[in-house]
Amino acid sequence: MYSGTMKFDFNKDKSDQAREIMFNVYEALQQKGYNPISQIVGYIMSGDPTYITSHNNARSLIRKIERDELLEELVRFYLKDK
Repeated sequence: MYSGTMKFDFNKDKSDQAREIMFNVYEALQQKGYNPISQIVGYIMSGDPTYITSHNNARSLIRKIERDELLEELVRFYLKDK
């Protein structure tokens, strides 16, 4: 059994793509009158794309990025100044 720490690599291009998608999805949810934070969290936690509006193609956009990649981008942004 391996007891070491695993390393996870994250591609910078994917990070930029995830950030752009998150901003677009946030804006689309806001335009439709939803609470963007709650809806995005619901999607990340459940994987259910119906948490995301189809307005401005937001649902299709968010499904281009794996949920773990979205979560990593959020953590990276939150901790960027540490």
